[in-house]
Amino acid sequence: MNIIYATYNIYHNSIDVYTYAGYFLRIDCNIAEEGLKTTPCSERALNALAIDEPLEYAKLYLEGNMQMWVNAEDSWEFL
Repeated sequence: MNIIYATYNIYHNSIDVYTYAGYFLRIDCNIAEEGLKTTPCSERALNALAIDEPLEYAKLYLEGNMQMWVNAEDSWEFL
């Protein structure tokens, strides 16, 4: 999937992804983060990522690497 860009949709709490082929994909952040083991620190980081870097958030979700990213964020808390 060749992604053109992604934006955070405040009305749906989602990431809206647009592709070169004209497809539109909406990633619901509530569903994407369901089941993740987070701390308050990593939750704030996830929220900031969704708002500031929606394309990175979408890539993490689509590649299945969100928990690994959250774990890395939490490890910074203890350094």
